[in-house]
Amino acid sequence: MAQLAGKNAVVTGGASGIGAAITARFIEHGARVWVLDRDTPATLAGQPAPEQNAGAVIYLQCDVADHTAVRNALSNAPAKLDILVNNAGVSHIGNIAATTEEDFDRVYQVNVKGLYNVTHACINRLIANGAASIVNIASVAASIGLEDRFAYSMSKGAVLAMTRSIARDYVAAGVRCNAISPARIHTPFVDDYLKKNYPGQETAMFAKLAATQPIGRMGTPEEVAAMAVFLCSTDAGFITGSDFSLDGGFTGLKI
Repeated sequence: MAQLAGKNAVVTGGASGIGAAITARFIEHGARVWVLDRDTPATLAGQPAPEQNAGAVIYLQCDVADHTAVRNALSNAPAKLDILVNNAGVSHIGNIAATTEEDFDRVYQVNVKGLYNVTHACINRLIANGAASIVNIASVAASIGLEDRFAYSMSKGAVLAMTRSIARDYVAAGVRCNAISPARIHTPFVDDYLKKNYPGQETAMFAKLAATQPIGRMGTPEEVAAMAVFLCSTDAGFITGSDFSLDGGFTGLKI
């Protein structure tokens, strides 16, 4: 069943990882997707744009941290939008002492201001629709204390606060706004991190990280995408201002 048939969606960070899975799943369910990303499939080795998606996905190369670039990139997007997924983000590893001003600013610019920039550019188009959905990708780092994730946790806490504020401000306009908070999801970022920091030990370290989830494995981008489809469908019409932990029991079952 095509749960998003005929809907127009904007997905940030949609060229790889969780964003690419959301884009693919939205297309599978009948949506047309405008992807905002610093990269496009043509610039990502081994990730060409599927020809069968021609016309269903439009890649717009831009940095979400740049307010003017976002507005320019979306200038040809539809006057009415059904869906916005704020997925673009960067990570940083380190406590406050190990976080430089440049580190902090970059995480803030992408994860916090980027969400503001894109939502600011899209909100009137979502209101014009009369019934629309925003999904913000947060993190379990927003809700619990994670070691060496100072700047990242700060930014994802802001994502949750903005989610609830937007939900309250626009509920009467028919715009729902919710968040998904994943724990460890197996994306290219995880693989790159292991190669960089644990050369020759990638398999063992991957298993160690996966074991930190009570369910015994990392999540997949496709599982996050499935939740996003649900939250953007009419089945979720009574849900707004909520945060959904997609974490294999990480926040609820760990002691």
